Amino acid sequence: QVQLVESGGDSGQTGGSLGLSCAASGVSFPPKSMAWFRQAPGKEREGVAAIGAGNGRTYYGDSVKGRFTVSQDNTKKTVYLRMNNLKPEDTAMYYCAADYAGTLAPPLSAQKYKYWGQGTQVTVSS
Repeated sequence: QVQLVESGGDSGQTGGSLGLSCAASGVSFPPKSMAWFRQAPGKEREGVAAIGAGNGRTYYGDSVKGRFTVSQDNTKKTVYLRMNNLKPEDTAMYYCAADYAGTLAPPLSAQKYKYWGQGTQVTVSS
């Protein structure tokens, strides 16, 4: 049973920084890929960042490119999202997701990921 638990959600100021963590348990680590998604009220879920286990290649959504960094620590079975230069539009529930099967889909497509965490809230004030 794969379990993903996010932490680190908080309130921040415009221009500030926050860091999120996602700890995996119940299975071997790393999976084929892991990703962060977010969803704001009334908006569709958006792929934020992803990282491939094999080559460590990273992918970012256009809205966060240059501001967010995804990384993982295999010894801790944890993936991280460092968010810099925060903007009010970054306010959302953030979810981590894992792909163990190697599903053929774009790295930032929700269809790629079978396992999801419960989410952690990020709120950015101006």
